[in-house]
Amino acid sequence: MCRPPATSWVSRNSNKFAMLIYLFKASNNSSTLSFPRVFPFPPFPSILRLSSAFDAAMYSLFVFIFVCGAHFVSAAAVPPVSGYAPRPATCPSTPLVRTATGISSSESAYIAARKPIASLALGKWLQRVNRNFSTANLPTVALTTSGGGLRSLLIGAGVVQAFDGRDSNVGTSGLYQGITYQAGLSGGGWFLSSLAGNNYPTISSLEKNLWAQAFAESLADPAGPLAPVAYEQITVDILAKQAAGYTPTIVDPYGRLLSYQLLYGPDGGVADELSSITGLSNFTSHNVPFPIITALNVETANGECLPPNNSVIYEFSPYEFGSFDSGVNAFTQTKYLGSILSNGKPTQGCETNYDNLGFILGTSSDVFNEFCTTFPAVASTPGLIANLTALINQTHALTTMDEYAIYPNPFYNYAHSSLVSAQKNLTLVDGGESLQNNPLFPFLQPARNINVILVNDNSADTSANFPNGSEIYQTYMQAQMAGLTRMPVIPPIDTFVSKGLNIRPTFFGCNDTRKITIVYLPNHNYTFPSGEPTVKLQYTPAETSGMIMNGQQVGTYGMSSTFPTCLGCAIMKKTGTKLPATCAGCFSTFCYN
Repeated sequence: MCRPPATSWVSRNSNKFAMLIYLFKASNNSSTLSFPRVFPFPPFPSILRLSSAFDAAMYSLFVFIFVCGAHFVSAAAVPPVSGYAPRPATCPSTPLVRTATGISSSESAYIAARKPIASLALGKWLQRVNRNFSTANLPTVALTTSGGGLRSLLIGAGVVQAFDGRDSNVGTSGLYQGITYQAGLSGGGWFLSSLAGNNYPTISSLEKNLWAQAFAESLADPAGPLAPVAYEQITVDILAKQAAGYTPTIVDPYGRLLSYQLLYGPDGGVADELSSITGLSNFTSHNVPFPIITALNVETANGECLPPNNSVIYEFSPYEFGSFDSGVNAFTQTKYLGSILSNGKPTQGCETNYDNLGFILGTSSDVFNEFCTTFPAVASTPGLIANLTALINQTHALTTMDEYAIYPNPFYNYAHSSLVSAQKNLTLVDGGESLQNNPLFPFLQPARNINVILVNDNSADTSANFPNGSEIYQTYMQAQMAGLTRMPVIPPIDTFVSKGLNIRPTFFGCNDTRKITIVYLPNHNYTFPSGEPTVKLQYTPAETSGMIMNGQQVGTYGMSSTFPTCLGCAIMKKTGTKLPATCAGCFSTFCYN
């Protein structure tokens, strides 16, 4: 039975009702519509200033929708309609699963078209920085943005803004156009998803038209005064996924809430899929770096709650999902994630739309598993967790499995995936939980043949929420164990901090031609107190602007007039071409060993 709300509840939400009435009247340009009272409501709060019978009728309708909408959706005989739910599709003629013997033909074709465009832009930038740079042999450059919540998103955005020739006019402007690959995890995955999912607009555009307002509102309060409408639609989305035969977890509403902050479009960009990025104009014209988001798997079937330090690192790209790890050693087509496969073949047709971009960016930042078995008890705590769990409680009683992003395992019964072939589901979590908060593993793979990686590290390793080198050092150690020998030597934490490598740019692998060159760009408070807590999910417009501006400082070493040339020296060091004479001083200043 759907009952009228308490007067106190209406009063708390009166500003939202007032806004909705205003917006509805404005959009319909009418004050003559009328709606019947469905049931008795509490007295109209005086703050609404209901000036007409139309306003009163609208009030009745909106309260009825907000309070009773979920009741009627869940009770309806027909499944709820939503753009979020996976849907049946015709299976492709190409194999759904392949062994990880290299990159896919689709990625290879993209890079083959992207690299000449990137090289042309990289050459122009180098010549602008210093006419003495040769452009005869240009390397393949990648960029990574670490985890770290909105702190990393905003600093990472500032770094890209400083590199983007469309959006800044500093010494590093134009370098972004010369980058071939880009990766993010957790907060860095939020940033990359917001960038790629919106067709790679400028950072200025995202800040002005989306982020400033979205980040000023709590993650638990999407769309500001329209939050009740957003929650109603998210409820429909979750129920639709359940009706499609997939059990939602809290990562589903979490990803939906994040989408309201990061993506344009109705219902928080619900129509955006990771695979649909391939149809966006900047991607089809190969004007942008190839995007990769990472996540980790937890062996929940073995009773584990957390991933080990050597956990399998999974890649999500617009074309494929999978891992080069020897225990998985396979990839599947991203578009058909959610299909039930056995030995690489569908057992009951194919599904699409499981790769909802919000779900994937939520997957890469899923830290709820850290509650482990105590999670259900936390559900009664007010705030974001309570909101998420309340949404899931509409479909089933909470269990610890609701802490994970669940994907039907595309490598089930696949002979080449010995580590996971017996698991029907993959349970994925935040890509940084293995103490590798920089998504470097995809770019250490020999198949991609990357020469230079720009690593923007916004980790919160210290009590002041700044990096101390521990994350990239852990990646170095794990890379050695995995046989990824192109990772350059990274010093342990004590050396990293004592030499001040955590507060300024550093070039690793300068003098070893067998190694990738890593340009390390750590978050540092140049012009703004940028050591914000990872759990901070609300920024005023001034804070958003200040963090992005500080990110520009990170990418330019405090707007140093000489750093752009030194950055060019690092990029070109191993190309075998003649370098400007000033490079010697740059290497003396920035090269480790």
